[in-house]
Amino acid sequence: QVQLVESGGGLVQAGGSLRLSCAASGRSFSNYAMGWFRQGPGKGREFVAVISWSGRNIHYADSVKGRFTISRDNAKNTVYLQMNSLKLEDTAIYYCAARDSALLPTTSDLYAIWGQGTQVTVSS
Repeated sequence: QVQLVESGGGLVQAGGSLRLSCAASGRSFSNYAMGWFRQGPGKGREFVAVISWSGRNIHYADSVKGRFTISRDNAKNTVYLQMNSLKLEDTAIYYCAARDSALLPTTSDLYAIWGQGTQVTVSS
């Protein structure tokens, strides 16, 4: 079983950048598709990005395409989310999630393993 711990959140001004990390424990990390989701104030959990186990296949939500980059380092059991050109509406708790699948799920109910989340706040 994989366990996930996110880090890297914080307060940043609009237009700035942050890099989130999600460290995984467990021997099978490289078998998992890894996703990032977020939940803003008063909103439901929203898909952000997903990366396949190999890193070759990636999918982004339209709202972050061109600004966010997901990547992974299987040797370090870590997945990253580089967030550039941050906007006020990017403010949310960001979660990473894992699914033992070759597919690239974009809905939260298809992920069984979740981290505790890290807060990202974008100020004007």
